[in-house]
Order: sequence, then structure tokens, then C-alpha cells
Amino acid sequence: MKLLFSEAKPDYAHYVYPYVIWGFLEPGETPADALAAGFLPSTPALDRFYLGRQIRIPLADWKPSSENRRVLRKAANLRGELISRTDFDYSAARRDAWLAFAEERFGAGVMPPGRLDGLMSGAVVTHLLHFTEGTTGADVGTVLLYVESSRSAIYSFAFYSPALEARPVGMAMMTRAVEYFAQAGLAYLHLGTCYTEKALYKAQFEPLEFFNGFRWSRNLDELKHLVRVASDGRHRLETPDFLAFQPAPPRELAQTTGFRGGRLVTGDGMSVPVKCGRTYGSSSTSVFELSLDAQMDGE
Repeated sequence: MKLLFSEAKPDYAHYVYPYVIWGFLEPGETPADALAAGFLPSTPALDRFYLGRQIRIPLADWKPSSENRRVLRKAANLRGELISRTDFDYSAARRDAWLAFAEERFGAGVMPPGRLDGLMSGAVVTHLLHFTEGTTGADVGTVLLYVESSRSAIYSFAFYSPALEARPVGMAMMTRAVEYFAQAGLAYLHLGTCYTEKALYKAQFEPLEFFNGFRWSRNLDELKHLVRVASDGRHRLETPDFLAFQPAPPRELAQTTGFRGGRLVTGDGMSVPVKCGRTYGSSSTSVFELSLDAQMDGE
């Protein structure tokens, strides 16, 4: 995977110079490789990925908690069907209903028609998990999914009727999806990012794993710390509270992370080592080549 670093707003007072990390697949790599390295899709075409604090469920180890079982009992009448995108009826009426739901639930302008159409025509949606009432056959809701063989799936946007919000339909659909893919033998179900208190509803599954920037962690207390304790301007790895969750100090953690610096290929064709973040030689264009250890997360 090739990486680019897109600069974000710096904090000079604390020597924090952040970059958004973009990943681009190389020949022989698939989106599941990017997911395993902590990346999520940036575009519907799956031609760019971003590194972020995301959650995934290791399905081979998942056992329904008492809360999961309670949700599943209430959702016993839900019938779920996995449908390929090419076979799904993306009708004008359904499109309008999803857009209305998104406007009310996600916020104004978050899901404009062009974005929804782009998702439904892009590589990022391979399947949809469609739910109906088992007794009446009435539509309940639909989840947009990316599914890659037996390795990984991404649980993306879920749509359902706002009239059903009195029932825990959203959580029921997610829990049924976890159950479905666990029974199907999938390795991981990715549930997106977790940066806010509201997003912690995704943490109702045991075990869960989240990417903390350098490894996958199953420590729920660590995740809650990151969500609830605001950074004081320092890097997390410079704060004792966060370091207390780690199995080793940063220098030792660096020996086990899957990220490894390579060589800097300059615009004039030179290939020079990357040393202490400085480059040697002159060029107007440069690209970092970094390799990702395929075993970084134990897959």
C-alpha cells in the first residue's frame, strides 16, 4: 500500500503537526488488506482509504451478550436477506425514502442525492442486507454493505422508517448483521469509526476491537478513555493516562507495529533513505513508500 500524508491544522504550541493518512492499494492488494491495517474507504470507488479509529467485531470469537440476546429476541420476527447490489431494487420510491431518512437522522446535507447514488453505483457497496417483517413481508430497513469473500465486511449506512424508531430497529439490524456474518464464517465485520459518545453504541458487542493508531485493541476502557477524555494538545502517546493502557513504551511498541518506513522516491527518480523525518536531495515532488506488515493484527 502506498501512503500519502495530507496536512491538517497544526498546533504550534504543543508541537503537534497532524496529517490525514491516505492509503492507495497496490497490485495484488484488496480492500480487506486496507481494512486489516486500520484503513476505511474514502471514496465509493475504493481507490483511496483513510486511517482512523474504527471498530470491528472478530466474529469467530463473538458470543451474544445478555443485551445482544435481548435485542435478538425482540427482533425475532425480522427476516433478513443478503442481496447483491446488482439484484437489489433501488427504486425511485426507496431512494426518496432513504434520502428523507438521512435528512432527518444524519443531518441536513449529510447525504445528498448525488452521494447516495454514488454509493449505490460504486464498488464500496457490493451487497445490501434487507429486512422485512416475517409475518407481513413489509419493509423494515436496509443496510449498505461491502463484503469480501470470507475475510471482511463493512457495515455502512442503515436506512429504516422513522416511524419504527420507538422500536430499537437500528440496533436490531446491526445485531442481526453480526449474527448473520458470524454464522456465515466471515472473519470481521467493520462498523465504522468511533470518536463520539453517541458512537459507543457500537461497543455492545463482545469482543470488539478498535484501531488505536498503531495496533488493534480489545480494551473497552481504552476506547472509552479516547472518546471521553479530551486531548490537552499533546499526542496521545505523550500522555501518561493513555500510555497506561499500552503493553509497552512507545519505543518498544514501534518494534511491533505493522507500519514500517521505506525509502523516499523523489521526483527526479532518486531513491534515498528516510531518516528522522528529513529527506536528503532536492525535488519538487516526493512520494513515501511504506510497507504494511500483513501480520500486524494477527490475521
